[in-house]
Amino acid sequence: MALRVFGTFALGKLGLQAQVMQAAGVTAAYAYSTVVQGYKYAKSHEWAKVHGDTATVGISDHAQSQLGDVVFVELPDVGKVVKQGETFGVVESVKAASDVYSPVSGEVVEVNQALVDKPGTVNTSPFEEGWIIKVKLSNKGELAALLDADAYAAECEKH
Repeated sequence: MALRVFGTFALGKLGLQAQVMQAAGVTAAYAYSTVVQGYKYAKSHEWAKVHGDTATVGISDHAQSQLGDVVFVELPDVGKVVKQGETFGVVESVKAASDVYSPVSGEVVEVNQALVDKPGTVNTSPFEEGWIIKVKLSNKGELAALLDADAYAAECEKH
């Protein structure tokens, strides 16, 4: 317990939050998933980091840890129009294949081609090198429907 409290404190000082899972009334640290401040999150476990009129999109640390080792990422074509809440790709792991939903609407302006050869980057660096697409936003107002880091952390604790 003391180690978990210390780890949570230390991660908090770095701007990260440790996620803890409730199982059968017992708190168990299943794997310290991080939630990064300054990102917006969908309840479906995708994140968006906005820079001007463009959002970089990926899956959360919580999502990648639940999937396990990622072995394939299906990327959309540049120019594809995505809509908030709709599927734009698939992340396949040794355990399962999971649809990836766009947290924002707009046009795909870049895809992370590095994931074709190294899909496991989604596991090792979900918020940095493991991003999936960049989207030119068509409706910045949609960002209000997404969760901030604290709300997303609370959402993860429910599951």
